Amino acid sequence: MKIFARLVLGTLLTLTAAGAALGETIAIIGTGQVANALGPMFAEQGHTIVYGSRDPSRADVRDLVAKTGGGASAATPAEAAAGAEVVMVAVPWDALPDVVRSLGDLSGKIVIDPTNPRIVGDDGLRDWAHDTSNAQIIQEMAPGARVVKALNTMNWRTMVDPHATGGPVSVPVVGDDPEANAFVVELVDAIGLEAIDLGPLRYARMVEGMYILWGNGNTLGRSFNYYLRPAQ
Repeated sequence: MKIFARLVLGTLLTLTAAGAALGETIAIIGTGQVANALGPMFAEQGHTIVYGSRDPSRADVRDLVAKTGGGASAATPAEAAAGAEVVMVAVPWDALPDVVRSLGDLSGKIVIDPTNPRIVGDDGLRDWAHDTSNAQIIQEMAPGARVVKALNTMNWRTMVDPHATGGPVSVPVVGDDPEANAFVVELVDAIGLEAIDLGPLRYARMVEGMYILWGNGNTLGRSFNYYLRPAQ
């Protein structure tokens, strides 16, 4: 009986740990198109979503919470980040430093950066906005955070329905923490995209450059999506 009890207890503990790993609290800072696309899909995977908004009681924020379901809620950005294991900073790229500064201590949290710094020239084409990456700026501002660059190489429509593109859509993932990278890879794969871990955070600027090329393709009437196939 003692052996049986230990086996049952061990099984329960394993299931409890697995459930905790699957159901993280994810704070999505911002309530724009990216939040509207990803929040409900993350909730469908069993994660609890809390949106960070300057006005959590605003009608469109309440509508987003209702659409998301699964116990979703809204709070101020700092409150949302404080109660989450994972924080996605889905805000305009040039607002990112001020927003990150307002979030408080991010130590130990996985911070996902889907933003794309860029300027637009007189010819309508995108180009570099600075000589580093937004992901590296976050890491410098929050050295204890586990920053991962991901989900910046497509528009929100592709996030919602990747199969409409006619095939798998790849999502480059880079970051200095292998466990954080692995979490984001699983998170991305679960919503129907194809994540690929491409190494440390120093490559974030290159990933942001992929967006520049993607955006310029659209501007020039040569739209395309990424599909990075494993070598045979």
